Amino acid sequence: DISGNVNANSGTLNNVTINENCRVLGKLSANQIEGDLVKTVGKAFPRDSRAPERWPSGTITVRVYDDQPFDRQIVIPAVAFSGAKHEREHTDIYSSCRLIVRKNGAEIYNRTALDNTLIYSGVI
Repeated sequence: DISGNVNANSGTLNNVTINENCRVLGKLSANQIEGDLVKTVGKAFPRDSRAPERWPSGTITVRVYDDQPFDRQIVIPAVAFSGAKHEREHTDIYSSCRLIVRKNGAEIYNRTALDNTLIYSGVI
């Protein structure tokens, strides 16, 4: 039985339970993980600075790099996006929103919405 403060520079621990908080200051590598690891990211489409209303218009590229040796699921929840038709006196102007999704460099989704709404979701 060991209690108190422990400083170690090398060694192996088997069947150890961490009862409370744990802080890892270096890199953590794991061969088996039970449970969920979640990272969430939010991003708005760029705004067209030339338009007085500054409507959304532009491209978002979601890049997923899965470089782990174990199987994992990457879930992209539903993303709804649309451009819009902006009526002007002599001509109509369309703002467009484009979503590109790439996994390890390969394109798996690439669509542009003008005055329609598109929805993307995926498990990759």
